[in-house]
Amino acid sequence: MFHTQFQLISLQKSWRSRIFSYLKMQFHNGFKIKLFRLFLPLLGSILVLITGIHSPAAKLKNTEILWDTYGVPHIYGQDVNSLFHAFGWAQTQSHGDLLLRLYGQARGQAAEYWGEKYLASDRWVRTMGIPTRSHKWYEAQNPLFRSYLDAFAAGINAYAQAHAELIDDEVKVVLPVSGEDVMAHLQRVLHFTFVVDPESVPSLDREQQARTTPAPAKGSNGWAIAPSRSASGNAMLLANPHLPWSDLFLWYEAQLTAPGFDAYGAALVGVPVLSIAFNNNLGWTHTVNIHDGWDAYELTLVDGGYQLDGKVKTFQTETQTLKIKQDDGTLQQEALKVQSSVHGPVIATKDNKAIALRVVGLNRPGAIEQWWRMAGAKNLNEFETALKRLQIPMFTVMYADREGHILHLFNGQVPVHSQGNFADWKGLIPGNTSKTLWTKTHPYQDLPRVLDPPSGWLQNANDPPWTTTFPIAIAPKDYPPYITPPGPMEFRAQRSAQMLAEDEQISFEEMVKYKHSTRMALADRLLDDLIPAAQQQGNELARRAASVLKAWDRQANADSRGAVLFAFWAEAMDTDTLFATPWQAESPRTTPDGLANPADAVATLAAVARKVETTYGSLDVPWGEVFRLRYDDIDLPANGATGSLGVFRSLDFVPSADGRFQSFQGDSYVAAIEFSNPVRAKVLTSYGNATQPMSPHKGDQLKLFARQELRSVWRTRKEIEAHLSSRQVF
Repeated sequence: MFHTQFQLISLQKSWRSRIFSYLKMQFHNGFKIKLFRLFLPLLGSILVLITGIHSPAAKLKNTEILWDTYGVPHIYGQDVNSLFHAFGWAQTQSHGDLLLRLYGQARGQAAEYWGEKYLASDRWVRTMGIPTRSHKWYEAQNPLFRSYLDAFAAGINAYAQAHAELIDDEVKVVLPVSGEDVMAHLQRVLHFTFVVDPESVPSLDREQQARTTPAPAKGSNGWAIAPSRSASGNAMLLANPHLPWSDLFLWYEAQLTAPGFDAYGAALVGVPVLSIAFNNNLGWTHTVNIHDGWDAYELTLVDGGYQLDGKVKTFQTETQTLKIKQDDGTLQQEALKVQSSVHGPVIATKDNKAIALRVVGLNRPGAIEQWWRMAGAKNLNEFETALKRLQIPMFTVMYADREGHILHLFNGQVPVHSQGNFADWKGLIPGNTSKTLWTKTHPYQDLPRVLDPPSGWLQNANDPPWTTTFPIAIAPKDYPPYITPPGPMEFRAQRSAQMLAEDEQISFEEMVKYKHSTRMALADRLLDDLIPAAQQQGNELARRAASVLKAWDRQANADSRGAVLFAFWAEAMDTDTLFATPWQAESPRTTPDGLANPADAVATLAAVARKVETTYGSLDVPWGEVFRLRYDDIDLPANGATGSLGVFRSLDFVPSADGRFQSFQGDSYVAAIEFSNPVRAKVLTSYGNATQPMSPHKGDQLKLFARQELRSVWRTRKEIEAHLSSRQVF
């Protein structure tokens, strides 16, 4: 997995030998002893540098957690088992109530623990077979890694026992947790939330809407910048997932250190390894890719079974018992009939039809170990060796390293189909023939991949991989049409590429600045048509609205005046008929463009202007007065907007009772990294690094978010101890 200590010692000896041999030769060629002695301190410095770069962390007498002033745990493990144990302890200290509730849901027993509101969750978890599969996945781990999972679970249990008063009594029923619980939670998060969300599965009552009404978007931005486009000559990486600010989507920031291992990054709560991370040599981030990781098959029911290739197949059937806690504490029972076809579990039946769900990766239990190997890699070769395991079912990988390499991989387990394009596999698939039943997924070499492009930059903002850089490095025609669609390139992705393409030498400070860009790319495409149309064709209110839009800076900063008006207008317009020129693959960064129907656009502007003026008192109400950063009891003016407006600083809102809108998802964990020596990094966990009720770190970073600031990363022991909040020794 990593260099062994023997290998590292050998390497060090090799370097020492070379240096001493060189000095010996020079000495015999005329060096004076005095000069040689003067050189010795420099030699010592060189050897220290070499040792520092290549050697593992020194063997520790104890395991420590150093908590910094933002509630980030810096864990120094005596060994790897101790590291995992301490990470379980740390996650429970920061997120114990949430973690245990998530594990209870992953067991399919949440309704038994907490009542009927969790019944739908239990039905989903049981129907998908998560509890049974978690045991198989746990047993499939190699013995060493299984011990790491056990250690993580033991750390959770140890904290809950030592600090029972800090854990909600309601969730203690989940204790003790096990390594199997870790695997169950991983499945629920990866395969049955990200790959297939229960909110997006089809129903026979609305089969024409199958997969057309998705759950709330889970997005992300990712950049990799090569030395040729970096002002410092060092590669840089930007990690920027956009997830809901609650539940299983929360990120947990940490530094994990053990002999031979040192990585900084973020894990999803309840996952025992970092999913986005960097070390002294390299780093990566993930973005949500447009990936067909599941298919819904329509089955024809006959004689208690279903038709396949002209024959009747028998369902595998199991009746399980769900328990539902009542208000009086008693348990009510419900029978759950779980049926499975060769396609997968049945999720709906009506009359003589059924829908079965087929999901990738259910036979690949190694995602946690793969992330661990990725975080421990020292170079591109080791990193790609980890990637080639293909245990992570989806997510783009954006990578950069100290040697100057940058990489974009359309990662995922992609079914091998015999026919069709991406759109063909979005609806209900005929399940009466084995011709539509995929059994294999593509190997690593089949996946879209770009390494070290001539452009010197890579980006992904949840667009298909074809627009990762310009000039275009890969093309859809070279891949099966069902892997991912040919487009479109959405406005947020266009804004992402624009910022990279227009700056020939990007500094670290500029990368941070660009990350916080709130410019609405949609406004740049439409206002040049909308403003003159409103001035010429509109009524008095429309003309006043046009004046506000003309004076607006086209940004969604807290003090931006005109952004509210434009955002409400854009939401009111039908995007399918809005543009004069639709998106075109030949012009991916300049289309769509122009107003298709200026008269309708002006009429809508007048109607929206009336609503804005009536509700908020003025047409130019500041963005931050209407859109708020709200988390727990914090309420601040917001900056940023939804990506559909072409804003790179992504933030989504829901209406609140006071007529305002409050943040609920978007920029969550942010990391800007430069692979200098030493590595330079700034980060932010938008909502803070804890959810426990009494923690001072609930929402404590939101003020930085409001100011568009990132925090410096403290990675060395000296830095951490200079910002130390507390220390725990095990």
